[in-house]
Amino acid sequence: MMVKIILAVSFLWTVEYAASFTPVTSRRVSSTFALFATQKEKDVSAVDRRTLLSTAAASIFVAPSVASAAAAAVQDSLNVGDFLRTGVDIGGNMGVSSQAGKSRPQTGVVLRDGSDVLQDSRSGDVLAEILTGTKAKPVAVIASFASPWPLQTGSVFDVECRDGKSGNGAFLAVSDSVGGKSLAELPSSFFLGRLFDPTGRFSFYGPPTDVKVKKSTMIGTNKRLLEITFSILSQSTNSEIGRHALLVATIPEGTDNAVMLTASGLERRWKKDVEEAAKKTIDSFRALPAPKTNMKLRAKDRGGQFDSFE
Repeated sequence: MMVKIILAVSFLWTVEYAASFTPVTSRRVSSTFALFATQKEKDVSAVDRRTLLSTAAASIFVAPSVASAAAAAVQDSLNVGDFLRTGVDIGGNMGVSSQAGKSRPQTGVVLRDGSDVLQDSRSGDVLAEILTGTKAKPVAVIASFASPWPLQTGSVFDVECRDGKSGNGAFLAVSDSVGGKSLAELPSSFFLGRLFDPTGRFSFYGPPTDVKVKKSTMIGTNKRLLEITFSILSQSTNSEIGRHALLVATIPEGTDNAVMLTASGLERRWKKDVEEAAKKTIDSFRALPAPKTNMKLRAKDRGGQFDSFE
């Protein structure tokens, strides 16, 4: 009982504190993302990494997300089947305490040490610095996209935004080495391997079934777009649930991995509620080499275990 009271007081304090933000503070958060969003790809090396990320981190620290603060006060167990189907467990939203003991899906994403995944609460812009390549030769990449869904935090998430009621969302993934091939030369199955393998994002109760690639096309010279439908198994109903997804992939300059963004939702709600938002999210995706610095490239410590490269 005492713990609930403390959590309730903490939440109310957070709401009051967030309400006290000035327009100047809000502009600081927005301007950080605007800096990256308006930077031309050919000039990205001119952006000072330390200034970009430290400014973003400072802004988010001053203006923390109320949703993130409230996420810790949730139940102690998770029904994964319900979560995959609707985005909500029967006991509440997927929060910090509910993630204890759960294995993180293998998305291939390795966060850079000293960086944080950030989302502008006003524009929805998401910014993350990740490492691609190998442990012996890592390459830093800055990935960004605009999402209408809130950023998820906790041990089972890498870079993912999700709506807690509908289950609609988007997440980053990184492929294995492309072996020197271009995006156009790679088969569709290459991209789906990361998503649908036994440890993939959609494989809590086994790999998805009835996977169909409805469309596979190049966008310009360095983006590949796939439209996919598939079914996942629900533990609670012991039935298959249809999902629809868009996947966009790019190979950042100087890397040998494809960085991918997947936006998905329930198949039966795709046309009505998901498709438009998913397309806008996919269209906003960028993955560019991070500005060079003298700082050593290290994987971020994720709960006591450092993510490692192959």
